Parts: sequence; C-alpha cells; structure tokens
Amino acid sequence: MSERGQQMSEDPSTKELNNFVQTLLKQMQDRFDEMQGTIVSRIDDMGKRIDDIEKSVTELMNDLGFSDDENEKGKQY
Repeated sequence: MSERGQQMSEDPSTKELNNFVQTLLKQMQDRFDEMQGTIVSRIDDMGKRIDDIEKSVTELMNDLGFSDDENEKGKQY
C-alpha cells in the first residue's frame, strides 16, 4: 500500500466519516424495511376490505333479486 493510502486509512476523520456513513446506511435500510412492512400490511388490509365490499354488494344484489346469470350478462359489454 502506498504511504498516502496508509495515511488515509489511519486518519481518524476518515474512520469517523466511514462510521457515520455506515450508520446512516444501516438506519436507512432499517427504515426502508419498516416502511415495506407497513405498505404490505396496508395492501393486505385493503384487499380484505375490497373482498368484504364485493361480498356485501353480491348479497345486496341477491336480496334485490338479481341472479348470477344476470350479473354475468352485465359484465359482458
């Protein structure tokens, strides 16, 4: 290793900067993982809500006398 390279690797400010960057990257990764989990959880919740709405609409249509055959005809444009 050259003398300059050896000096840079031993320089306390370089070590501090390296530690700071490593800590910052770790914090960013942790935050990203947390946000990813939150987003996936919210998507799952929305999927369940959509399923519940779909079920309610189907029940309402059945209560009003619409059959599945009529529903299928309505879906075809």
